Amino acid sequence: MLGTIANTGAILTGCVVGSTLKKGIGEKYKTVMMDSMGLAATALGINSIAEAMPESQYHVLFIVSLALGGLIGTGLDLEAVFDRAVGRISGSSELSKGLSTAILLFCAGTLSILGPMQSALLGDNTFLYTNAVLDGITSTVLSSAFGFGIAIAAAVLFCWQGSIYLLASVIEPFITDALMTEISLVGGILILSSGLGILGIKQIRTLNLLPALLVPPVVIALLIAVGMG
Repeated sequence: MLGTIANTGAILTGCVVGSTLKKGIGEKYKTVMMDSMGLAATALGINSIAEAMPESQYHVLFIVSLALGGLIGTGLDLEAVFDRAVGRISGSSELSKGLSTAILLFCAGTLSILGPMQSALLGDNTFLYTNAVLDGITSTVLSSAFGFGIAIAAAVLFCWQGSIYLLASVIEPFITDALMTEISLVGGILILSSGLGILGIKQIRTLNLLPALLVPPVVIALLIAVGMG
């Protein structure tokens, strides 16, 4: 799990650097950093959608995923649960917005899913080291806007990638190009949603949509089981 440890360490390092910068800059600069992160998340979301949508083999699956995921997430009220948990830890309601964006950016990407599998099965950490560099930069920017609390996302990433690493031999046959395309498409939409929230354009309860990421694996598995995949 060396690659996952490196990825987690890069995020923590970025959080230390970013939160240090946050303490030493004025309010107008903090506002600029938040706007920059909002624009970056929006751009990354749009890019993921633009890349995945033409490759999608299940053209309405992302719509079904968002609808079902939203219903499940709203029923569980994941956003409120998350806000209360973050509030107890940090005392900041603003942090939950940045932290939800961080978790999506760090965990929903292709490198973060395939990286631990490649590490476990082939002993190759290339994807994870690449991801570490990207996440280190992202965490620096996020923590400069929202503070060191973004480091909580490092623990989430470690558990996420660690689980994939341990289950790699079991889940490898199910991680197909088609599935990764659908996850990237839904993930891109959720990242875009977070970006719009940070920019103040539209406040969407993105965390209530998070179960949407679980719908494509279930639907595709069912379609394959009945011979329609």
